[in-house]
Amino acid sequence: MSNSDYYETLGVNRDADAASIKSAYRRLAKQYHPDRNPNNSEAEAKFKEVSEAYEILNDDQKRAV
Repeated sequence: MSNSDYYETLGVNRDADAASIKSAYRRLAKQYHPDRNPNNSEAEAKFKEVSEAYEILNDDQKRAV
């Protein structure tokens, strides 16, 4: 999935702290969650993209890479 900019996906600055990243993830996850958007494949794809971005940026070692 991932040649995109994870910071852009979550809508945060590159110098964002962990709390800002978590807040942005939670907001977007609620917005695009498949349970809130049944039968919407675009929302499901966006949810997966947001989840992947959070998984990378939440882990300091992965974020450094």
